[in-house]
Amino acid sequence: MSGFPLGVLDLVPISSGSTAAEALRGSVDLARQAERFGYARYWFAEHHLNAGVAGTSPAVVLALTASATSTIRIGSGAVQLGHRTALSTVEEFGLLDAVHPGRIDLGLGRSAGGPPVRTGEPPVAYTTANGLRIPKPFSFAHLRDHPRFALQRRLLLLPGAESEEYSGQVGDVLALLRGEYRSAGGVEAHAVPGEGAAVQVWVLGSSAGVSAETAGAGGLRFTANYHVSPAGVLEAAEAYRAAFKPSAGPDGLDRPYLSVSADVVVAPSDAEARELATGYAPWVHSIRTGEGAIPFPSPDEARALTRDWSAADHALVADRVETQFAGSPATVADQLERLREATGADELLITTITHEHADRVRSYRLLAGEWARRGHLRW
Repeated sequence: MSGFPLGVLDLVPISSGSTAAEALRGSVDLARQAERFGYARYWFAEHHLNAGVAGTSPAVVLALTASATSTIRIGSGAVQLGHRTALSTVEEFGLLDAVHPGRIDLGLGRSAGGPPVRTGEPPVAYTTANGLRIPKPFSFAHLRDHPRFALQRRLLLLPGAESEEYSGQVGDVLALLRGEYRSAGGVEAHAVPGEGAAVQVWVLGSSAGVSAETAGAGGLRFTANYHVSPAGVLEAAEAYRAAFKPSAGPDGLDRPYLSVSADVVVAPSDAEARELATGYAPWVHSIRTGEGAIPFPSPDEARALTRDWSAADHALVADRVETQFAGSPATVADQLERLREATGADELLITTITHEHADRVRSYRLLAGEWARRGHLRW
């Protein structure tokens, strides 16, 4: 496929009144539909202890989805290395590649919790020359010591275990895939399956920090998360490009390759899309208070949840709400064009959550149709 690709990022969201089993069936169905609509990739995120998200294990959900599709690339967006080892990750994705060779993307992330807390003069919101909104950065400081994250860490790590340094872990993943791993004492390790697997390695990041630098220095593909941390997307892209060094091998890059994520809801009209997106604010609010993602509410439920919100409640979600692209196919495609131009992205990664599964499928279908009409999806 040529043109300008779109991919899908799926959290396996659970809607209010639904179940994890129904969410998983919906995700498998959406992957089949996305393949038919012309999307290039279908990725699953990893989240834990969230009542409204069933995507706890990308590798397991990928195994289900790969068997239900045939051509679309499938992958993780992202495996969280903060509570894993390089070997377990390579072995899992090596198993997937052994059964579905040449279709697997291994997206690597650090851990949950958001980008680093900023210091110094607070940046302000602004709009780029082409009209892309860059909001004021959101501070994650209030979540750093939240008991829920301490509990998650305790449940995900073995007693006494400590997370390894991220760039070193990524290096170990690459070495195991290439069959070049050696311990400090010179002992070889060979992951079977995994070694020689034709997986495409990506790094995902939300800021101009270690993730962007690791991706660039390793000559890897990088995804900048506008949907998670819209304020940092331009800095993340710039840091990645500044650190980039060409990489060798069958999947090596001679120049940076960037994808950028966006939260999107598409409907036949702007008004209907905004109605379908009503649940987004209380859903983000539940995440940013440390409660964990609630089951995605219906528009009526969302209005009830936000009816008594204070100014502080609205401020907590403002950056995410104002950068969600909700509208008609033409409206959203125009916004995605601006995101593409401002970041210099090579691909866009689309994440859409609505209360009803049929509305989510329609959103992806309408966007793909408009993207193809503009000449961006071609075979």
